[in-house]
Amino acid sequence: MSRTDFLQAPELRPFLPLLLVAWSDGDLEPAELAALHEHVERTPWLRPAARIALRAWLDPAAPPTVGDIAALRSTLDRVAGTMARHRRRDLVALGLSMAGPGANEDTRKALIELEAQLGGPDDDGIDAPPEPSAPADSQRSAAMRTVLDGEHRETRDGIREFLSDPERRAYGLDTQAYRAKVTTWLDELAQAGFGALAFPGVTTEQPDLGAFFAAFETLALGDLSLLIKCGVQFGLFGGSIFFLGRPEQRAAYLPGAATLEIPGCFAMSEVGHGSDVQGLETEARWDAHARTFTIVTPSESARKDWIGGAAQTARIATVFANLVADGQRHGVHAFVVPIRAEDGALLPGVRAGDSGHKMGLNGVDNGRLWFEDVVVPEDALLGRFAQMDAQGRYESAIENPNRRFFTMLGTLVGGRVSVASGAVGVSKVGVAIAVRYASRRRQFGAKGEAEVPLLDYPQHRRRLLPHLASTYVLSLACAELQSRFAAAQREGTDGVPGDTREIESSAAILKALASQHAVDTLAECRRACGGQGYLSVNRIPALMNDVEIFTTFEGDNTVLLQLVARSLLAGLAKRFESKGLSGVVREVMRRTKAAAVEKNVVAIRRVASDHLRDRDFHLAALRYREEHLLQTAGQRLRKRLSRGMPSNHAVLALQEHLVALAWAHADRLALEWFDLRVQAVRRTSPDLASELDRLGALHALGRIRAESGFYFSEGYIDPRKDSAMRKETELLLTEIRASALTLVDAFGIPDVALAAPIAFMDPAHPVW
Repeated sequence: MSRTDFLQAPELRPFLPLLLVAWSDGDLEPAELAALHEHVERTPWLRPAARIALRAWLDPAAPPTVGDIAALRSTLDRVAGTMARHRRRDLVALGLSMAGPGANEDTRKALIELEAQLGGPDDDGIDAPPEPSAPADSQRSAAMRTVLDGEHRETRDGIREFLSDPERRAYGLDTQAYRAKVTTWLDELAQAGFGALAFPGVTTEQPDLGAFFAAFETLALGDLSLLIKCGVQFGLFGGSIFFLGRPEQRAAYLPGAATLEIPGCFAMSEVGHGSDVQGLETEARWDAHARTFTIVTPSESARKDWIGGAAQTARIATVFANLVADGQRHGVHAFVVPIRAEDGALLPGVRAGDSGHKMGLNGVDNGRLWFEDVVVPEDALLGRFAQMDAQGRYESAIENPNRRFFTMLGTLVGGRVSVASGAVGVSKVGVAIAVRYASRRRQFGAKGEAEVPLLDYPQHRRRLLPHLASTYVLSLACAELQSRFAAAQREGTDGVPGDTREIESSAAILKALASQHAVDTLAECRRACGGQGYLSVNRIPALMNDVEIFTTFEGDNTVLLQLVARSLLAGLAKRFESKGLSGVVREVMRRTKAAAVEKNVVAIRRVASDHLRDRDFHLAALRYREEHLLQTAGQRLRKRLSRGMPSNHAVLALQEHLVALAWAHADRLALEWFDLRVQAVRRTSPDLASELDRLGALHALGRIRAESGFYFSEGYIDPRKDSAMRKETELLLTEIRASALTLVDAFGIPDVALAAPIAFMDPAHPVW
């Protein structure tokens, strides 16, 4: 595309007047050139191709021709002819501001003359620029950002600075160029020391993974292929060695993993066994005489699939395989297996394939791996939980194979903590773009009056602001999850948590909730932005494609929900087993009494605003639904088992019920942990806590009303109360609308990372 063709791009409009005047005398002053270059580099919405086009216009060695200047003038006249009079003058005023104090007097006079030519008299007042609606409060957004950033503000700001480089954006690149760019960015991250945060006590003095989680979540504000490459290299490949390896194995591999001297991948999933890790077919056959393992892919269904980094960049893989010794299978273990030489050539016995073009995340080189009798030494076995003794026999401190397997997988729960946090970061970007656009984009209005911002329409508020509220709730809930995992690390051994069963369940359910929220939020933000939301340059389409996979990697959400539900059922059984008969009777009486209190005619009809916004009411309702679903699931399961139905068939028969139970558990847990964080804020910043309370109330009422059928059938809420909840929701939407821009600014998304032109739309500066 020629530089004159690119003049049609809306994002180049602010540059047209100055380009025209600056080149009108056939020369570009050095000061003007410098000012324009500066504005090009710090204009966040410019995609790479637009930057290249502008650089071509600003090249003194290749000045525009007479035809180029004519095309420039024609484009400017055409653009101005379609704009309101005040906006024509604003367009030239922006050129004046871009020229800066370095522009010569002739240039400034020419711009003022151009302003007069384009503007014309303003005699009717209708075209007067409208006042910005509900501007952001920078001081308040900074205070709220402190709450959201938590204790690792410095780490987050370091990532924000990294993302603020305009060159760290990819737009319209082919797959190979995109992969190369992402690999370069990953190396820059590693050299800046962010990779080292993944291995506390080995490559950094950090006491736990808290700083790494903060860095990962903040990276989600930028390019998601970089986020996933970072997760693969530092979180999965390096993390598997950190959590499953012995101290000497950590020392051997982790410094290189942190600096990208050792690029790696995490080879767990197989084409025939995605979520079923215990069913993996890949084998590691032990040779006691040679004291080596032979890694074998015994069938096509055992090929390692969807392995990030396997297609091109990884040189070492952490391979999960069934350990076979003395003719006995000892279950799935992890092995460090070299797959490429330093020059990138595959090593003998290793085959690799490229997964090809994907729905999203095409900066990640996902691939396939096969192993044909690949021999590795004994110390390839990551030996924190198992090793081969001096006689060549298998030994482990954890004798029960199932317990050993789940202990090993439990150490990798940090991956789900990261994915949940990353999904929240993506949601922040989508909401910020849509809210900023809706606050500035105007449509319709009374005759003779300014048009109305989209966000002032009740229906538009209802589309966007609940997603904003839920993003805040999940942000603080995930912060609590990160904190609990970090505390478990500090209480464990060598940075490895001890008993993580409760955290595993919480990480699984919040990963499912946050990833589904991100998918739903981006879809609604796309629709709320109309045709502008469909343009790739406005980021939302790419974010939608990239984040979709979050619902199925690090555990398919549906599988995770069922695992959590089974865990809840197991907990229910233990509760009753430990109480004895009298305890069971007391428990049933307690629940009956609690239900009678909550479902009495006064409680179900309370409609006062303070009650409807009360967190005790929200949590009681969510707990009631969760407990009811848990009890009825338990009863249905016992009934089937008592009839002799095999347990796996009985569980499958209840699958829909169990998934509903898990979602109910997720709703309650997220709000409960959000409230814990808000209580801490209240002690130091009551004003900010009140804002968070509003967001929490909007989120909670939305979750309760989404299940109104259940609450009606249970007699927990009557239609009058439901109507009052709807009206209270409308009030909350109106109140939150007033601070919507402040709330999205508090996410601290760098302009260059936000990037979408519509996020920077301003009545005074029509740049979109």
